[in-house]
Amino acid sequence: MADGIYPTLGRQAGLLREMDVIAQNIANANTTGYRAEGLIFSEFVIKGEGGAASVSFAHAQGHQTRFEQGGLQQTGGTFDMAIEGEGYFQVDVDGSLHLTRAGAFLAGPDGGVQTAEGYPVMDDGGAPIFVPPDSRAVHIASDGTVSADGRPIGRVAILAPADPGAMSRRAGTLFAAEDALPVENPKVLQGFLESSNVNPVLEIARMVSVQNAYQMGQGFMDREHERMQSMLRLMDQ
Repeated sequence: MADGIYPTLGRQAGLLREMDVIAQNIANANTTGYRAEGLIFSEFVIKGEGGAASVSFAHAQGHQTRFEQGGLQQTGGTFDMAIEGEGYFQVDVDGSLHLTRAGAFLAGPDGGVQTAEGYPVMDDGGAPIFVPPDSRAVHIASDGTVSADGRPIGRVAILAPADPGAMSRRAGTLFAAEDALPVENPKVLQGFLESSNVNPVLEIARMVSVQNAYQMGQGFMDREHERMQSMLRLMDQ
């Protein structure tokens, strides 16, 4: 009797997870360098016993990140950087190297270029980038070379994962990738930031669609519950 309820419960649970993903995307629509996520639904089919029909269950656990580039906005900030095309910046998060497209960097008290959270930005040699605190003019070339008062002092590491699908989100705009290689011809823009690639209009449309689907499923479960209750009352008579 409950064959119709259990698949619907699985679908409802998946829709709730999808709603959480959509809400996360909308909340980060204005987050620099954020990459939107989607939910992957898979199907599990259980064979019926004794000639009964099989039952199909929906399972939503996999996440898929959308890596298309967001829009570029000019800020004029000395340490604001955006990558046009392929590549990621590399930052050191408590001894672990992570990739990010969020280039809202700043100079720390000691001259170290870092994220707003204080994570050092790495150069192409795997060391943190430092700019002399007394530098009057800092220029970042399109290949990532950092110059202070006309003197090159390092080059920002621009890496690309060997397999983008194997990247895993760690927190916010940070990703972990086991194999990342230098980009041959990167294009770094000083004084620009990359916007989130979330499309708020599409996300809101998805939210409405998911909400409608959830309400339909809830209505089916309510009717199925009433049907089963009616059957039980008849059996008690």
